[in-house]
Amino acid sequence: MKSFAEMIEGYRRFRGGDWRRQHGRWEQLKEGQSPQVMVIACSDSRVDPTQIFDVDPGEIFVVRNVAALVPPFETTPGRHGVSAALEFAVQFLKIRELVVLGHGMCGGCQAALTQGMHGREVGDGGFVARWIDMLDSVREPIAANLGTTGRAAELAMEQAAVKVSLANLRTFPYVSEKEANGTLKLHGAYFAISDGILHILNEADGKFHPTE
Repeated sequence: MKSFAEMIEGYRRFRGGDWRRQHGRWEQLKEGQSPQVMVIACSDSRVDPTQIFDVDPGEIFVVRNVAALVPPFETTPGRHGVSAALEFAVQFLKIRELVVLGHGMCGGCQAALTQGMHGREVGDGGFVARWIDMLDSVREPIAANLGTTGRAAELAMEQAAVKVSLANLRTFPYVSEKEANGTLKLHGAYFAISDGILHILNEADGKFHPTE
C-alpha cells in the first residue's frame, strides 16, 4: 500500500505522462464540467468508480461515503454534504443519469447488521452509527431470515442498502420530478469485489443481475 510520499511520485509520473498526452482534454476541463452521469459510491479504497467504469476525467460526477448511502430529503439544520452534491449535480450540472453503486465486503453494511446488538456501536464519536442507522429498516427482516453474520446476510444488506438509497433519492422533489418527466434516470448497481462482476438492479423484479 502506498504512502503519501509514494503518491507524490505517482503525481510526477502523471504530470509527465497522462497530463501531457491528454493536454487537450485538460484544456477543455479548465473551462468547466458537463458530466451526464453521477455515481454515488462507497468510500472503500477497493471500489473506485472511475476504475470500474474506465472513464476519463470529467466524465462522471462522483460522491463517495460510508456504504454509498443517500439520506432522505430533509431541511433540518446541519451539514448535508450528500444532499448538497446531489442538488448541484441535478440542478446545476443537469446530469441525465444517477447510479447508486454498492459493493461486496462493505464494512459499513457489515456494521449496520450488528449495530446496537449487545450494546455494540460503531465508532467512538457516533458519526458512523448515526449514518448507518439509515439501514435500520432493512436490518430486521434480513436478521430474521439470515442472521447478522456470514456472507449471505452481508450480501443481502449490501444490496438492500442500494435500494434504500434509491428510495431516499426519490424523496427529493427535483429528483422525483425529473424522473417522472424522463429527464433523469436512476440506476442501482452492485460490484462484487470477489470476482469483479458488476450487477445491475432490475427494479421490476427487485433483483441484481450480472452484466455480460
